[in-house]
Amino acid sequence: MASKFQNRLVGTVILVSLGAIFLPDVLDGKKTHYQEEIASIPIKPELQSDVETFEVLQPEEDNSALPPTPVEVVVETPPQDEKEAVVDDKPLPVVVKEVPEKNEYQDSAWIIQLMALKNADNAKNVVKDLQKRGYQAHTKLENGFTRVIIGPDVSKNKLERQILELEKITGSKGRLLKFKPLNP
Repeated sequence: MASKFQNRLVGTVILVSLGAIFLPDVLDGKKTHYQEEIASIPIKPELQSDVETFEVLQPEEDNSALPPTPVEVVVETPPQDEKEAVVDDKPLPVVVKEVPEKNEYQDSAWIIQLMALKNADNAKNVVKDLQKRGYQAHTKLENGFTRVIIGPDVSKNKLERQILELEKITGSKGRLLKFKPLNP
């Protein structure tokens, strides 16, 4: 058997739930329904009576720019003397220039050897970062190390200034070396 407290509790819960369901409708008063006003777009636009009309004219032939008769081109060849014909038969002199064994451009460019790393992936990441910053960076595989190189550049002073900037960026001091294009 249920106690008086349980009966009162159940009754209170039922009354509160009915009040929560029906009281808002009762106290709301007159309900207004909002309806959106939608304007339909006409399929074919209505034409106004003030439509402009254009008259299409036939093209006129204008021959004033064209010459009245076809043009003939006459090319005169200058008469050649016998002396000129003899001169033309002689072959031109050929000058052979000997190539020096030493490369003339061997000492004309410079590079910065920034660092040498065993891990090639780390070297490639450093090169990508330097290229994003505007440096002309490359890698070179040599004796199991991957060297990070900046350059080549013909201006030694420019590369000397870049050494200081690169030291701030990477923390390693690079060396300025001569660039030898035939034996890099």
